[in-house]
Amino acid sequence: MDIAGLNMYDTLLRLPLFQGMGQDDLAKVVGHTRFEFSRYKRHDILVQEGEPCRGLMFLTKGEITTIRTSDNHLTEVREQVPAPTLLQPESLFGLTQRHSMTFIASSEQCDTLSISKEEANRLLGTYELFRTSLLNIICTQAQRRSHLPWRSRPRSIREKIVRFISDHCQYPAGEKDIRIRMQSLATEIGESRLNVSRALHAIKEEGLLSISREHIHVPRLEELFG
Repeated sequence: MDIAGLNMYDTLLRLPLFQGMGQDDLAKVVGHTRFEFSRYKRHDILVQEGEPCRGLMFLTKGEITTIRTSDNHLTEVREQVPAPTLLQPESLFGLTQRHSMTFIASSEQCDTLSISKEEANRLLGTYELFRTSLLNIICTQAQRRSHLPWRSRPRSIREKIVRFISDHCQYPAGEKDIRIRMQSLATEIGESRLNVSRALHAIKEEGLLSISREHIHVPRLEELFG
């Protein structure tokens, strides 16, 4: 195997769906699969919300910002996601085969590796580990979502705020930016604007988030649950 093949081999081993695949199978994947490589600069759009999902896209280098907006356009959540990661594989199949969020490069350089839907279907039919890994990702997402209605209701305003933020995030940890009016947040959690403001300032005093006009910044979501 030449240097290019070795580099490709190492790249695949770091990516979801290929981790754990044997050397012989990886060699076949590298030799018989059409990959598309792209490079993006900071602020470039990798995928726009609403675009058809035509294949699997892996972020192999850098960091991206995901942006998701509510149907009424009153809430926007931005999350920071580092490589390696797979961008919305659940959009490849199902009722709505379109991306439900926008992905933007947030580091100086972002590299991606993409596989067309045709190639993905071939890999799914050929390699059990590839197929099982994708099913595990999608099933885990479905199981987490199905559990949400059965959780205990938050009792305090603080718990309601934390629950609202976490429920609107795709990833359970890391940096988050939520753009929402104070009154909209109060309406969403069924509390008064004044009480929501007091609770947010109390959490701010603990150093767990910062607030400004129509903006909540959470440096590390996982610390809100401490």
